[in-house]
Amino acid sequence: MNYWLLKTEPSTFSWDDLVKDKKAVWDGVRNFQARNNLKAMKKGDHAFIYHSMDDKAVIGIAEITREYYPDPKDKDWVVVDIKPVKKLKSPVELGTIKNDKRFTNMVLVRNSRLSVQPVKSEEFDWIVALSE
Repeated sequence: MNYWLLKTEPSTFSWDDLVKDKKAVWDGVRNFQARNNLKAMKKGDHAFIYHSMDDKAVIGIAEITREYYPDPKDKDWVVVDIKPVKKLKSPVELGTIKNDKRFTNMVLVRNSRLSVQPVKSEEFDWIVALSE
């Protein structure tokens, strides 16, 4: 299994929206590196849902339920389908991640603007542990 981080502005689409809808098409990605990450996702992979803007925190865990396919709104781009797995017990804020030396090489720390990014398995486990 691979791990990912999906950034979203909660005013546009939040963790609570994903839970309410029970599934979502992860669309709107218009960055080539982020698109390549979407293409690398496999069914069953897990992804953190990260609220950007004011919250700046990892909120929950989603599962990739359908691998990439053409974006219905723009065939030059791709989307994946996701469903919620669980909300973290406590959000893990960006400041907490940046201040923890274990995350020095994490993409979120080095390239925080990338909207779809890989997460190493140990980084995934550490963030889940921090949320407890």
